[in-house]
Amino acid sequence: MNIKKPVALLFAATAVLAGSTVAASAAPAQPDFRAQALASGLSASQATELQQRVDKVLAGQPGGRQVSATEVKYDGLDVTVLPDGAKNSTRAAALNCSYGYLCMNVRGTIFNYYKCQTWTVSNWWGDGDFVNNQTPGTVARFYNKDGSERWNSTAYQAGRATWDPIYSLRPC
Repeated sequence: MNIKKPVALLFAATAVLAGSTVAASAAPAQPDFRAQALASGLSASQATELQQRVDKVLAGQPGGRQVSATEVKYDGLDVTVLPDGAKNSTRAAALNCSYGYLCMNVRGTIFNYYKCQTWTVSNWWGDGDFVNNQTPGTVARFYNKDGSERWNSTAYQAGRATWDPIYSLRPC
């Protein structure tokens, strides 16, 4: 009996299986943000709508990474996308703005800036609450499309603002 052929087939099959195991373990595990949204009590359609809004944040402000169903982190900016039902019912309460931050609610998306640089924004329109909780006297500036200053806020200040047309801002 020639056992070379079965041994060769067994060896080849083992190599293929080992290769697929290595490939599978080498791929980073992608968090299941949809499962998080569903586990929080959102319906399937609400979870889909929430992820679409998170995707718009990531497309409008490149360089971030999604860290939960509702949160995106950047170097100098934390963004929280409120689920659809919460975005209309929470205003100033959603702006739990830590000291040193400039915080805004833009149609149910909370932006918490803490790094001094010029930030380009997109898809900002409507009215929303803001809190400038930076070092007293720090001036946050909001700019038009042409780069001219539209308005500013001196810390500490809280209120309501019109976001259109804001194209960029500088928290400090």
